[in-house]
Amino acid sequence: MSTMFKSDRRYVRDFGPNERLEGIFTIKNAQLGKTRQDKTYLRCLIADKTGELPGRMWSIDETTFHKLPTEGFVWLEGETQPYQGELQLIIHSIERTEPSPEQMRELLPSTTHDIDAMFAEVTGVLGTLKHPAMQALAETYLEDDALMDAFRAAPAAKSMHHAYLGGLLEHTLNLLKLADAVCPLYPRVNRDIVILGLFLHDLGKTRELFYDRAFGYTDRGELIGHIVEGAIMLHDKAQQTMALKGVRLPAGALTVLQHIILSHHGIPEYGAAKIPMTPEAILVSMLDNVDAKLAIALDAARPEEERAYDLRGNFTERLWALDCKLYRPDPLAD
Repeated sequence: MSTMFKSDRRYVRDFGPNERLEGIFTIKNAQLGKTRQDKTYLRCLIADKTGELPGRMWSIDETTFHKLPTEGFVWLEGETQPYQGELQLIIHSIERTEPSPEQMRELLPSTTHDIDAMFAEVTGVLGTLKHPAMQALAETYLEDDALMDAFRAAPAAKSMHHAYLGGLLEHTLNLLKLADAVCPLYPRVNRDIVILGLFLHDLGKTRELFYDRAFGYTDRGELIGHIVEGAIMLHDKAQQTMALKGVRLPAGALTVLQHIILSHHGIPEYGAAKIPMTPEAILVSMLDNVDAKLAIALDAARPEEERAYDLRGNFTERLWALDCKLYRPDPLAD
């Protein structure tokens, strides 16, 4: 086996059917399944920075499986195969590996947008906050250089939506733009609370996720999670705002902002600590859902960069995050 870096790497988006390949890839959601003949097999997702495809290894023993990372990097060889309108990878051999820094840049997906420009847009929107206490609280966050560096770099999720470097920043900016379009339609909604709530709602992911290798959960992410982490962080930042800037949040402001963080997943089944119980919390939760689900749907059904070989299947695989498979064609497209 060779793990030498090759700059002429073929990417997942370039694969066609019946193509033999070998190399280093990201493996995601590795599971051991059973065939109808009661034989164990590996099912997983195989990915690089350009995309992913389902992987299957029809003959694998449990000892070999347990040597593989559930989320990490592997060297493999196999061949692609068309299956029900989709391309899948049939794996012949596989083992754990550690990529070089150069190879990591080939494997980890990243936003296609300019990080500095997006961050400038976010700070520009926060600069329109009208209430002095909300301005001061936002400044306290923005002055935390380590936190803002993590905010600029982190993915928005391990594998769901905006799951790439810079994804958290991109997702947050999308939501702020959505809020600027929607809030004027509902003048009784407090825009400052919505804008700041959207900025804060996922900041706990900077501590929940690691992203210097295959994306995954830190110990604190597993034990605390970004929702509670964000509420704890907000309490600390409110204290800092009072101590360093002499600005105390109005009565109830901290509570309603923490409520937005704790409730933005909507329902307990999706991880919410509380259901949204203020107009602003309802709006934040719904906007978050819009951007997350549309990102998942568009990436699956209408990716920005089409694969080199289109099998013309009308439907995607079933997406558990949406609880359906998606119809791909746009009937009005050329």
